[in-house]
Amino acid sequence: MENEKSFIALIEKSIKKNWDLDALTDYKGVTLQYKDVARKIEKLHIIFEECGIKPGDKIAACSRNMSNWGVTFLATVSYGAVIVPILHEFKPDQVHNIVNHSEAKLLFVGDVVWENLDESAMPDLEGVILLNDFSVLVSRNEKLTNARQNLNALFGKKFPMNFRKEHVSYYKDQPDEMLVLNYTSGSTGFSKGVMLPARSMWSNIEFGHEKLGKCLKAGDSIVSMLPMAHMYGLAFEFLYEFCYGCHIYFLTRMPSPKIILQAFAEVKPSLVIAVPLIIEKIIKKNVLPKLETPTMKFLMHVPLVSDKIREKVREQLMNAFGGEFYEIVVGGAAFNQEIEAFMRSIEFPYTVGYGMTECAPLICYEDWKKFKAGSCGKAVENMEVKVLSPDPANIPGEIICRGDNVMLGYYKNEEATKEVIDEEGWMHTGDLGVIDENGYVTIKGRSKNMLLGPSGQNIYPEEIEDKLNNMPYVNESIIIQALDGKLAALIYPDFDLAFSQGMTEKQVEEQMEANRVALNAQIAAYEQVARVKIYHEEFEKTPKKSIKRFLYQEAR
Repeated sequence: MENEKSFIALIEKSIKKNWDLDALTDYKGVTLQYKDVARKIEKLHIIFEECGIKPGDKIAACSRNMSNWGVTFLATVSYGAVIVPILHEFKPDQVHNIVNHSEAKLLFVGDVVWENLDESAMPDLEGVILLNDFSVLVSRNEKLTNARQNLNALFGKKFPMNFRKEHVSYYKDQPDEMLVLNYTSGSTGFSKGVMLPARSMWSNIEFGHEKLGKCLKAGDSIVSMLPMAHMYGLAFEFLYEFCYGCHIYFLTRMPSPKIILQAFAEVKPSLVIAVPLIIEKIIKKNVLPKLETPTMKFLMHVPLVSDKIREKVREQLMNAFGGEFYEIVVGGAAFNQEIEAFMRSIEFPYTVGYGMTECAPLICYEDWKKFKAGSCGKAVENMEVKVLSPDPANIPGEIICRGDNVMLGYYKNEEATKEVIDEEGWMHTGDLGVIDENGYVTIKGRSKNMLLGPSGQNIYPEEIEDKLNNMPYVNESIIIQALDGKLAALIYPDFDLAFSQGMTEKQVEEQMEANRVALNAQIAAYEQVARVKIYHEEFEKTPKKSIKRFLYQEAR
């Protein structure tokens, strides 16, 4: 029975079944078919074997998304080694620390990342390999040097009669065996190594197939724009699709809205995986301005005409994402309420999920046709979800979960593991929410972000921010509690829009103050915002595009 829950068996089966189909493409670059991926995997296996890598050893990878990153991931886990994905956005010191802390034997690295790294800061590495072409950048192991130099000869010796699908036979994983060691990059600033077992990977991928198998089939296309070193992008823009024969296009450059829209138009993906910020930017810049003219506002109130306009807007927005997708799955951070209400009004096929690295990543999801607005869906199969509250439907409490998706714990950090996983196996997420009688979970905010009002009232800054972000010329905001106990709004205004409309910086400041007054009229007395501080650069973000709040805790 254990074999049936094998993550690596899914990879092996897909390669054999989809041998002649296109698998991985670097957008505007080379395409690998499933048989090409298999060949590259075997060559990496030869390198691993020759330089003495054993099952359970750690292999790190740090780069922007690209086909060879995907190949390296597949080669590592199918060998029985543990992959350590590292975000290319991490600072060099962070990369050095993760490589050292994880005890990685090899580091696969992109050329841009490598320029800033210091090999002497990673003394235990046996070698560094360039992901662009798998050339050896650093070798502290003669066997590695020889294996790379003689790789084609070694491959020919191993497969003298040509390499065929019958030769594909990979490591047999066990459900509780660690295959991925993923270091978090959260809004608290501390990075921990999350140990993800084979069962958590298998469970997420099988759930995806169960829920999306009817709309996503072998040969369909997907655009991978979220970093693969983050579990959301890794699981649902790469692994799930690869395991079922899809064609994955990697945006190898910085995914700006312009590049994203261009890729969607060309690839026409069958499914879109996104974070709220990407969707919000596209709608705020490309759709809402057209609807906010006096004429359009009037027409939106004329019954038959408004229906026609909504239909047209929906069509345009569908086409912006390629026009052939089943749904957009939004996750990683809270969704702006105004944008969500607009998407509901035009019957746009979107849904919001909920997860975290520690669950590889899924905790909640629901199909867009059944999805409840404002929620993040229901507990996924193989998972239980509860809210620790005397009245879970009405009073927010901590969200806890248990099941196949949950991690083994934090690497070399028993104390931190015990803080989040209790004796009954429940993982304490640190998120606050409610759960209704039908099982729909609605997130209210992070428990660490919750503030106390003057009389001990619970203040959820995310709810105030959501209202503020809908006000004129506000790009994004953070609500903090200043040293005097009063609330302050840190705002990054939409300077581009304001200046294009002839506003001065002084007028932008006046508008932000007017927004503060308007905001206070909408919220409770204990939630009142006392002052505004303007930022001229956008707030630093995690890969999920959540603001790194710990950097902005004092309004100076």
